[in-house]
Amino acid sequence: MAEQVSDEDYGLFGPGSVTWRVMGEPVLMVGGVRALLLQALHPRSMWGTAQNSELMDPSAAWARLGRTVEFVRVRTYGTHDEVDRVGRRIRKLHSKLTGLDMRTGETFRVDEAENLLWVHMGEVDSYLDVARRAGVPLSGADADRFVDEQRRAAEVVGLDPAAVPASVGEMKDYYDGMRPHIWACKEARVGLRRMFNPDVPRQLLPLKLAAPAIGVLTVSTLPRWARRMYGLPGLPTSDLAATLALKGLYRTSHVIPERLRYTPDAKRARELSRERRETAPAYPVAS
Repeated sequence: MAEQVSDEDYGLFGPGSVTWRVMGEPVLMVGGVRALLLQALHPRSMWGTAQNSELMDPSAAWARLGRTVEFVRVRTYGTHDEVDRVGRRIRKLHSKLTGLDMRTGETFRVDEAENLLWVHMGEVDSYLDVARRAGVPLSGADADRFVDEQRRAAEVVGLDPAAVPASVGEMKDYYDGMRPHIWACKEARVGLRRMFNPDVPRQLLPLKLAAPAIGVLTVSTLPRWARRMYGLPGLPTSDLAATLALKGLYRTSHVIPERLRYTPDAKRARELSRERRETAPAYPVAS
């Protein structure tokens, strides 16, 4: 976990972190959905989730998604005590769950390190890829630092940070090594189709109308190899179209006043980071 270097408890990251700079941007919502599609390509991760949660129940899936969003919020902006509390809860929950490998009939633990790491890397890759393609100002060093910072998030779910990729290059090597072992199982394909026509609560009906367009954009942001696993075209033209759309979304979101553009947590993070830059040349975030 990150060391505390201020009287105020900023949690795992804090002012000056790349994580705080990236995660509050509204365009990162695309990254969150992209992460789900990427994570679903690991059969055991997908089976373990589908067999132990409400993910495959359309009437309850939104409540589960809401809990996931809240976990990410606390992990990103919460105090150390808040992060430790949600971390203990999710580790305890995962430790009790098993899944059935639909190929071999073998029973496996949901909290196997390989499963946890795959889910973690799906988030990191998706958030970073969408942010960079959208035009969030990030240098190559910033991108490496983001991946490195996210090892603290990996520790929250029970991973050894030393065993987690710490740079963009290491993340690429990780995916290169995993690709022969992953594929789109039936449950993953069902989830993909449902994304284009979700069963949403009445108050979110406008989202249902926008779902096809959101789905096309999100799928287009996936790596070409991931799109092909889903049986979809992996064309360079799709990459270009997705990048242009993300840039458009990012620029459009920045037309909205900052007080309305960001969630309360993200707005506070930006204000603290701005104050830190004005009073010191850099904020020493611990590794």
